Amino acid sequence: MSGLRLRAATGLGRFAGVMSRTLRRGDGFVIGGRVVLAACPDAFGRLCAGRRVAFVSATNGKTTTTKLLAAAMRAAGPVLTNNSGANMPAGLVAALAMPTQRVPDDAPVVLEADETYLPGLLRGTPDALVVLGNLSRDQLDRVGEVAMVARRWRSTFAELPGLAAVANADDPHVAWAAAVISEVTWVSVGNTWTADSVLCPSCGSILRRDGADWSCECGFRRPNPSWVLTDGVVVDPSGARHGLGLRLPGRANQANAVMALAAAHALGVPVETALPAMASVGSVGGRYQTVTLGGRRVRLLLGKNPAGWAEMFGMLAPPPAPVVIAINARAADGKDPSWLWDVPFEKLAGRLVVATGERRHDLAVRLTYAGVDQVTVEDPWTTMPAAVAASDQPLDAVGTYTAFREMLRKGGGARDVE
Repeated sequence: MSGLRLRAATGLGRFAGVMSRTLRRGDGFVIGGRVVLAACPDAFGRLCAGRRVAFVSATNGKTTTTKLLAAAMRAAGPVLTNNSGANMPAGLVAALAMPTQRVPDDAPVVLEADETYLPGLLRGTPDALVVLGNLSRDQLDRVGEVAMVARRWRSTFAELPGLAAVANADDPHVAWAAAVISEVTWVSVGNTWTADSVLCPSCGSILRRDGADWSCECGFRRPNPSWVLTDGVVVDPSGARHGLGLRLPGRANQANAVMALAAAHALGVPVETALPAMASVGSVGGRYQTVTLGGRRVRLLLGKNPAGWAEMFGMLAPPPAPVVIAINARAADGKDPSWLWDVPFEKLAGRLVVATGERRHDLAVRLTYAGVDQVTVEDPWTTMPAAVAASDQPLDAVGTYTAFREMLRKGGGARDVE
């Protein structure tokens, strides 16, 4: 009877998805998952039954890490993943119940999971592998403070003795949450953003830092990593060194790749098989794609929160190349834009910034205080400032989630769905 209920729920979900697309209300993906869950509340656990499941969760980089891990796994055989980036329960159920490609019933599953929903998802898959990248401030109106997320993670992990993890040893909140898991592969990828991990998550004292190492007087300290990223080279547990050779730009993507590489190894995929597959990935959900906007070739980047923006600045074309920054504050972006004051926009000195998006005036004030030359434009793709229009420098455009999606759509960029 339970199998019949799941099949009926899946059929209803597919119908809902078709109707959504027919009526042009959306791509039909998430609504299909919601219908499946409404008809069969335990659908997620049932759809995962008999499969090896890996969850990737972090504040920043989880979409890219999932993409890289799925590519590595696919080099060894079929894999099921949530290509769309929908990382909450309805999206995950849709990916499992209505996959874009047919895969064997026992194929492994690699899923990007929103950090808030991860505990609930794990209770339906208690023997999963969790890949834990980092924790920093993000959408405080929805997610809450970093310490709260770490406490929820740790409490759930402690309840699941069959859990295994690949975890970032350089992030104190991640290390504390994962410390209760018996089987952990520790990875060092560096942690340039430390503003959210000043205090020890175990006792609340100020952490001591010495280079990459950190410790607390209470005895809690950085675990010893078995995978280490240094200057674009990863050292594996045997001591062998491997160049990453990524197409994706930036130090942050090197970190994502090492997390994915360690996870692939834990799932049985050799480094020699995983690395070439990961090196073939050139875009993730439209990130780093070059599109045409306003008659100009523009490279698109996503900026979500202070830690992510700090890493993204290193990916921009060097000064004096101008940059367009689009800020919205919808539900998917986080409705409170006060995080702009935590972003080191001072790094944009020496270039012109075009401020756009629904909260462009908030951004303009922040840039003024940062001493950055800027101009505020409602729609730069129809009214581009003369200084930018006349420039022959490369043009990057960075947006919060909804602003990024709008630019991708206007530019005809495609989601890189498998």
